[in-house]
Amino acid sequence: MKKNLMMGIALFAALAFVSCKSSESSYKKAYEKAKAQELAQTTTDQVETAPVAVTPVISTTPTVQPNTANDRQERLTVMNGGTLKAFNVVCGSFSNVENANNLRNTLVSKGYTAQVAQNPETGMYRVIASSFDDRASAVSSRDQLRGTYPDAWLLYRTY
Repeated sequence: MKKNLMMGIALFAALAFVSCKSSESSYKKAYEKAKAQELAQTTTDQVETAPVAVTPVISTTPTVQPNTANDRQERLTVMNGGTLKAFNVVCGSFSNVENANNLRNTLVSKGYTAQVAQNPETGMYRVIASSFDDRASAVSSRDQLRGTYPDAWLLYRTY
């Protein structure tokens, strides 16, 4: 009797495990459905834009253009160093003032007039390698610094 009961339980368990097995086709169907939804989403997200005609404007007064794609704008308080001009090349940003001062000392030893400035809104310390009145000079300096500091970026100082 026990033998028949054990055989019956084993047979029932084997049938239970075999019947729960998923088929590969159901996985394939789910994958294809997800891919189709993803494809439909990307095609609806793409927006076609027509080219915009640009008319040059000639101005007699020089203007500062801080709102370029890669320039950030921040209010800064100089912690050490000299004074900041409108366009600044930032080589590092730190939440710890000691780390900022270490990078500043490294830049000064390499001949830069580096400064540490703090953004009072975020509390971040910006290590500024050089400061310029015009954007073109700042871009040139940034590009030169990117050989050593690949994440160097431009910061437009707001007052």
